[in-house]
Amino acid sequence: MADLHVVALPGDGVGPEVTAAARMTLEAVARLRRHRIEWHERDIGYAAWRRSGAAVTEETLEACARGGAVFLGAVGDPRAEPLPPAQRPEAGLLMLRSELSCFANLRPAKVDPTLAHTSALRPEIAAACDFVIVRELTGGIYYGTPRGHDAEAGRAVNTLTYTDAEVERIARVAFDLARRRRRHVTSVDKANVLEVSRLWRSVVTRVAASYPDVTLEHMLVDRAAMEIVTAPGHFDVLLTENMFGDILSDEAAAVCGSLGLLPSASVGGAVGLYEPVHGSAPDIAGQDVANPVGAIRSAAMMLEHSWGLADEAAALETAVSRVLAGGLRTKDIAGGGAHVGTVAFAAAVTEALR
Repeated sequence: MADLHVVALPGDGVGPEVTAAARMTLEAVARLRRHRIEWHERDIGYAAWRRSGAAVTEETLEACARGGAVFLGAVGDPRAEPLPPAQRPEAGLLMLRSELSCFANLRPAKVDPTLAHTSALRPEIAAACDFVIVRELTGGIYYGTPRGHDAEAGRAVNTLTYTDAEVERIARVAFDLARRRRRHVTSVDKANVLEVSRLWRSVVTRVAASYPDVTLEHMLVDRAAMEIVTAPGHFDVLLTENMFGDILSDEAAAVCGSLGLLPSASVGGAVGLYEPVHGSAPDIAGQDVANPVGAIRSAAMMLEHSWGLADEAAALETAVSRVLAGGLRTKDIAGGGAHVGTVAFAAAVTEALR
């Protein structure tokens, strides 16, 4: 029996709905395996700004740093557009990732056999999709300085920077993961244009020498984007810098059938951060139509990576697959099946666990 301490940040838009769905299924699997969950909710994003004037408060950051794991719903709200950049919802998320030192973002992309026909690709191509994007999360252009927008001068600047140490630590995460999978790493860069990518490529090559049992290939990001939709079965582990990984993982969602299906885990620090890859989708918030699968699968990743509960994680994943195989779908998933709402889908997963 384990005590599972979770700091939950439901956030904005559909975030509270998918977080509630994930909690329902997480508590169900915990009861079955006789674990005890302590669940504490706090604000982040526009929801936090409305209460405190900050996208994330120091108190929330401190609570997350003390927690066993952090579960995030989503951040983002169009009403935040007039706010200064430092107060917008996304700033709270970037601050949280940095504060927790979660430098490695793991984004699995695997097509469920029952959903191959819903992919943007031909089913026989989509069915081969089973890879993980390992995205560097606390460096790169999202964090580099100087940065700013001088509206009067009509000029803006962002800075892309990486160090040897930052590249080496994320590369080792990718190679260690590949050893548990099919032993193939594709390192994605833009070394034909960017000096930072040349550094990236040289460091990854050096790290690869410590993993003679893992095959390394380098691939330019534009080619990688093409091959994800033409030959997704080629990939096992994709290693990317921050922005490339952000973009390619959303492309991978189209291969899998919906952005709402994909989970993520941000690890590397003392406390892991788990969140579905989709955004806050304010246009459908409060309608009980959001897809909770990405959130539920993120909860499964939390069970495995934060507490080492691999059997419980597998049980939750299997329950999701059973529900999908039974024909239940949220409306974002194309093709046949019965459309149900967020709550009904989570309830079906909970029943499948039994």
